[in-house]
Amino acid sequence: MTSPSDLLHHYSLRRILFFFVMFFFGIFCFWLKELDVLRTDVRLLPICYPGYVASKAAALISNYSRDHPIFLQMSDFFWVKNQSYYNLPYGTNGSEDVIMKFLAFANQNHFPPEIERLPCKRCVVVGNGFRLKNSSLGDVIDKYDIVIRLNNAPINKYQRDIGSKTTMRFFYPESSNFNPHFDTNPNSLLVLVPFKSQDLRWMKIIINDEKRGGKDFRFMPRVVWTLGSQNIRVLNPYFMEVAATRMLNHNQTEIKSKPTTGFLAITFALHFCDLVHVAGFGYPTSVNDTEPLHYYSSETLKSMDPAHDTLQEGEILKMFMQHQVIQNLTRV
Repeated sequence: MTSPSDLLHHYSLRRILFFFVMFFFGIFCFWLKELDVLRTDVRLLPICYPGYVASKAAALISNYSRDHPIFLQMSDFFWVKNQSYYNLPYGTNGSEDVIMKFLAFANQNHFPPEIERLPCKRCVVVGNGFRLKNSSLGDVIDKYDIVIRLNNAPINKYQRDIGSKTTMRFFYPESSNFNPHFDTNPNSLLVLVPFKSQDLRWMKIIINDEKRGGKDFRFMPRVVWTLGSQNIRVLNPYFMEVAATRMLNHNQTEIKSKPTTGFLAITFALHFCDLVHVAGFGYPTSVNDTEPLHYYSSETLKSMDPAHDTLQEGEILKMFMQHQVIQNLTRV
C-alpha cells in the first residue's frame, strides 16, 4: 500500500515535470516567434553577398563586363578606344558633338557618397505593372539600398504598394511628365536614356528653363523642373546595346525591337548591383484585353508600343530568375 509520503513525492515530481515541460514549451514558442521575425527581417533586409550577381550574370551574358562607365562623361570622348559603332540609343556614334556640348555644363557622372561607399549594393527595380496594386510592398521596397523607378510612374498616393524611396529614375523626354516634387527625393538621380540627339538638347533646355520651341521639340513635354544639373545623369548607351544585342539576342547589325525601359534598368542593375530584385514586372496575356497595364492607370495592352518585344523580355527575365540571378517580389 502506498504511503501518504510516497503520494506526496509522486505529486511533487509530476508538478516539477509539468513545470519543466511548460518551461521548454514556452522557450520553443518564443523561438518560433523569433524565427518568424527573422524571416520577415530577411525579406525586409535581404542578405547581400559582394560579387554574387556579377558571377551569376557572367555565365549568362556574353562578354559580360563591369569596366564600362555607368554614366556618360566628358573624358569618354577623348579616347579612341571608347569610340562607338552604334547610333543612339545603342551608342554615341554621330552624336558626339551634341553630347560634349551637353556634358560641358552638366558633367555630373558620379553616385552620391552613400551609394559609392556601400560594400554590397542591394537593388530593387520597380516596374510599373498592375500587379503592384494592393501588393503592400511599400515598406519592403524602401529597405533596399538602391531603388530604381521608371519613366513617369507616380509615387504620391501609391506609397503603400510601391514605397516612397527613389534612388534613380530612368526616363526619356516623352516619359518625363512625372512630378519631381512628389515623385522624387531631394537626392534622387534623374537618369536620361537618350534615344536621339534632340533628347540631349531638350534636357539642356529643361535644366536651363529656356524657351521651348522649334519643330524638333513639337512633341516634347513642356515640363518645368526646379532641379539643377547636379541631379541629372546620362546613361551610357552601352547598357542599351547589351540589352538589345546580348540579352535579347538580336542581330548586332540590325536591331528590330527596342528594349523597354524596365528591361534596360534590369540590364543596368546586373552590371552594377550585388543583389537584384524586381517588382511590378510582367504584362497581361494577349487574350486579356481588360487588365490594366499599370498600377496607376487604366490603359490596357492595346496601348503598348509595338516596337517592344515584351514576350521575349518576359522569357529572358524568367530565365534569369530560374538561374537565381534576380528575384521577383511580385507574382508572375
